[in-house]
Amino acid sequence: MKNPMAVLDGLKRFDTATVCNVLEITGLRSKTEGYADARIKALFPQLPPMVGFAVTAAFRACEATKGVPVYQSLVDQVTTFENLPGPAVAVFQDLDDPPTAATFGEVMCTTYVTFKAAGLVTSGCARDLPQVERLNFPCFASGVMAAHGYCHMPFHGIPVRIGGLVIHPGDLLHGDANGLTSIPLAAAPFVPWACERYMEAEALVMNHLKSGFATPKTYGEVMGQMRQMLEKLGEELRQKIAGET
Repeated sequence: MKNPMAVLDGLKRFDTATVCNVLEITGLRSKTEGYADARIKALFPQLPPMVGFAVTAAFRACEATKGVPVYQSLVDQVTTFENLPGPAVAVFQDLDDPPTAATFGEVMCTTYVTFKAAGLVTSGCARDLPQVERLNFPCFASGVMAAHGYCHMPFHGIPVRIGGLVIHPGDLLHGDANGLTSIPLAAAPFVPWACERYMEAEALVMNHLKSGFATPKTYGEVMGQMRQMLEKLGEELRQKIAGET
C-alpha cells in the first residue's frame, strides 16, 4: 500500500457502516463475511473511528501458569509496533470460554496509548472502564469483568477469531459504534473515494424523502437512480482494485 498514513487518514473520515457498504460492492468477499458479529461491541461508542493494523495474540486467565512473564509479553508485543506501516490495533482472542477474567484494563491501555496504538479488540472482557475512557482509546469487547485472574498471552502473531471474524497479523481494521470490520489491503486505497461516492448516491434518496414531495412512484424512481449509481461505482471500484493488484 502506497502512502499508508494518507489512506488511514482518509478511512477515519467515514463510519464503519459506510465502509462496509463500500466493501460489499467490491465483490471481493461475501456480503456476510469480513465483520465481527453482535458479540463484539464498542465500549466507548462516542469515539471517532478506529483504523489500524492488527497485532494479534491469544489470551488466557483460567489457571495459574509457571514462568510466564505477563508484562514481558506486553513489552515484546509493543516492540513489534514499529514494524507496521501504521498504528497498531492490539487484538486478543480469549481462549477461555466463557471468559474467566478481563483481558485488559488501565495499565495495558495506557501502554498502548504511549506506543501510539489506534485501539484494542478482544473477544473477551474489559475492566477499569472509567480510567480507560479518559484515555480516549477505542476498545471493543464482549463484556466487562472486574478481575484479571491468571492473565497471560500464550501465543503471539497468530490468526485469531473475534466475534466470528478471522483476523490475521497485519490485517487492516476499521471500527466504531457500528461494529468492527477488516478491509482488504488491495481495496483500502480506494475505499475513502468510494465512500464519498456512495454517500452521494444515498443522499439522492435521503434528500428526496425529506423534500416533502415524495410519493411511492417518485420514491421508486429515485431508488432506481441510486441503484444505477451504485452499480456504476462498484464497477469502477473493481477496476481500480484490479489495477492495483
